[in-house]
Amino acid sequence: MAIILRLDRMMADRKISLNELSEKVGIANVNLSKIKTGKVSAIRFSTLNAICKALDCQPGDLLEYQKDVEE
Repeated sequence: MAIILRLDRMMADRKISLNELSEKVGIANVNLSKIKTGKVSAIRFSTLNAICKALDCQPGDLLEYQKDVEE
């Protein structure tokens, strides 16, 4: 099982760049980029809150649960 971050998709839907979102959220580009590409193992609720506020979305719009495929 895995939690997939869909920040890239939400940013594309909202037509917002990484730089723009970084300024609105107050997070360094490099850290926001790691979230966007899913290269993080955790995200603070305060960060998730700021991203949701900036993108006018719900946490469920950014997070997706995927089950492992059983063989």
